[in-house]
Amino acid sequence: MIQKSTIQLLRIPFSFFLMPVYWFALIVTNQIDYSRAILVFILLHAMLYPACNGYNSYNDRDTESIGGIANPMQPTKQLYDITLALDLLGFAFSFLISNVFAGCFLFFIISSRLYSWRGLRLKQYPILGYLLVIINQGALVFFAIAHGVSSNLTMEVPFLLLLAAALLIGGFYPITQIYQHVQDRKDDVTTISILLGKRGTFIFCGILYLHAFICLFFYFQSKGMLPNFWIIQLFFIPVVLYFLSWMLAVWKNPAKADYKNTMRMVWLASTCTNLAFITLLIMNHYG
Repeated sequence: MIQKSTIQLLRIPFSFFLMPVYWFALIVTNQIDYSRAILVFILLHAMLYPACNGYNSYNDRDTESIGGIANPMQPTKQLYDITLALDLLGFAFSFLISNVFAGCFLFFIISSRLYSWRGLRLKQYPILGYLLVIINQGALVFFAIAHGVSSNLTMEVPFLLLLAAALLIGGFYPITQIYQHVQDRKDDVTTISILLGKRGTFIFCGILYLHAFICLFFYFQSKGMLPNFWIIQLFFIPVVLYFLSWMLAVWKNPAKADYKNTMRMVWLASTCTNLAFITLLIMNHYG
């Protein structure tokens, strides 16, 4: 029987926060193979991401709030076994997409394990750990999806889109760490958010999101699809308003950079981004 702690620490709902990259890749794919698109979605969101989250929790053994879980349970050996099984099964099934997709899948697995594994623990290095996350969860995953869901298994994915995907993750990730400074320091981990400080985290994330939108603007302009860009901006209005109001609150009282407010920001940003890209997918492919 699967233990409650194992189910909790796989953090399957956390996949929702990473889902915008999937929809983003679909809206810029001209001819979608829907059978492969469904398989890619399952491999990423039901296998790769939960295994990554679970393995991270197995190594961290958090006693305080983590992303999506206010009161984490302690992991058992079962959690490790299931993350390994998910990785192996996911990797095996990824060959049904293509060898290239399987290669990307394997690279993500190895990178995420080196990120969390106590023997190396790349997450303890703020810049290296941060770059590893945004390259893998942003650019690499975007390429793998765009390749895997396209009818011709394209290898030609515009660099501007890879950069935009990395920047979107890059502008999102440090915010998820902002309430964990004390816990991370106790674990001898210096995150990019610790390096930047609470105020610096907001400024840095704002700058990266701005550059991500600049990339999107130039891409959609080059394709004669600027209305798509403005539709995305409409969905981001609530995100920007909450971000600015929360930033001002933290400026006055650093204690406002807590788990509750962070999760509100994360859920709002993920929901609005998913809805924006799904709307464009419907308009571009079914409108």
